[in-house]
Amino acid sequence: MLACLVTVAGCSGSGGGDKRSGQEILDEANKTMSELKSVTVVGETTNAKGQGFTGRLTTDLDTKCTSKTTWNWNKAALEQIRIGKTDYVHPNRAYIEWWSDKSMDGPQNIWFKTPTSKAEPGDGLAACPRDFSSFGTAKRGEPTEVDGKAAIAVIVTDKSVRTGKYTFYVATEGKPYLLKVVYKGSDFHTTTTYSGFDKPLDVKPPAKVLDTSTWSR
Repeated sequence: MLACLVTVAGCSGSGGGDKRSGQEILDEANKTMSELKSVTVVGETTNAKGQGFTGRLTTDLDTKCTSKTTWNWNKAALEQIRIGKTDYVHPNRAYIEWWSDKSMDGPQNIWFKTPTSKAEPGDGLAACPRDFSSFGTAKRGEPTEVDGKAAIAVIVTDKSVRTGKYTFYVATEGKPYLLKVVYKGSDFHTTTTYSGFDKPLDVKPPAKVLDTSTWSR
C-alpha cells in the first residue's frame, strides 16, 4: 500500500514562522525516517465490504523484524520473525486452513523455519526494510495533534489514485517523525501509525522450531 511506503514530517515547532511547503515537509520527513535504527508500524486496512486486516511490524529497517498480521473476515493470523535470510513463521489454524483449503488437527503452537526466498506476495510475510519516498502532489494542511503530539497535516493526491487521498500527520515538536498516514477512498480505507522510534530492538529466533527449509514447494 502506498500509505505504508511514504513518510512525512515537519521538523520545526508549530509557530507561525514555519512556511515550508507540503513537499518540503515530505522531503525532510523521508530523510528522518530513513535514518531510523528501529520503528514500529501498525496498519489497519478495510475494504468497502468491511473486510480487511491489521498488521504490526517492529523493524530495524534492515535485516531483523517481527510482525503479526490478522485478517478480520476469517480470523486467520500469522506471526513472523525475520532474521537475515531466515523466516520463523507461526500461523494459526484458520490461516493454515485458508491457504491449504483443508481442515487441520494437531498442535497449534508450532513455529516453522523457512528461507525468506520462499515468501510469496500476499502470504502475509513482511520485509524488514521500508521505502520512505514521496509520490504525487503534496499540499500543506492545518496544525493538529496525534495522540497528544503536535503535528501538521499534509494532503497528498496522485493521478494514479483517482478514488481517494492520503493525509500524512507529521510531528512538529522534536524530530520530524511521521506519526500517522490515513488513506480514504471508495475502494478501501487504511490507517498506518508509526511509533517506537529508535527503541532498542531485541529479535531472537523461537526456542523450538520445525525446519522446513528442505521441504519441496
